[in-house]
Amino acid sequence: MPQRMDDEELLRRLEGTPEIRERLESTLLAVADEQGELGDADAVEMRLIDEMRRLGHASLSAWAQRKAEREAERRQTGAGVWREGKKNSAGTPPSAR
Repeated sequence: MPQRMDDEELLRRLEGTPEIRERLESTLLAVADEQGELGDADAVEMRLIDEMRRLGHASLSAWAQRKAEREAERRQTGAGVWREGKKNSAGTPPSAR
């Protein structure tokens, strides 16, 4: 089992992923159901299933975004990569026949 984050680390990470935070807040509000909107267990179940789907989508999107950022950073710092300047080659000269 992964090591558990302390509260400070968890809050820091949630601040860095607002889409995940929003989904977790919505889930907690559904569980609390302070307004009594959900009524019965079936309504709660449907709401929680919907929230878990949204959380999964948000989580996967956040992962993909960070993966793309890390990959772009890795490519920019890689040796032999020239990103700026004009290409000097005029192409391959024609061969004599």
